[in-house]
Amino acid sequence: MTNSILPLANWGMGTGIIIFFAILCIVMTALVLSFVFGGKKKGDDEATSSEE
Repeated sequence: MTNSILPLANWGMGTGIIIFFAILCIVMTALVLSFVFGGKKKGDDEATSSEE
C-alpha cells in the first residue's frame, strides 16, 4: 500500500531542467543577435583598408 503513494514524477528536477534550457535558449539567442547586429559594415572595412 505504501508503494502506491510514491510519486511518479520528480517535479523539482523537471522544473529545474526546463528553467536551465530556457536560460540557455535566451543566452544563445542573445549571442546570435550580437553577432548579427555587431558585425562590421561594408563601409567600415573599406575605410580601414585605405588608411593602411
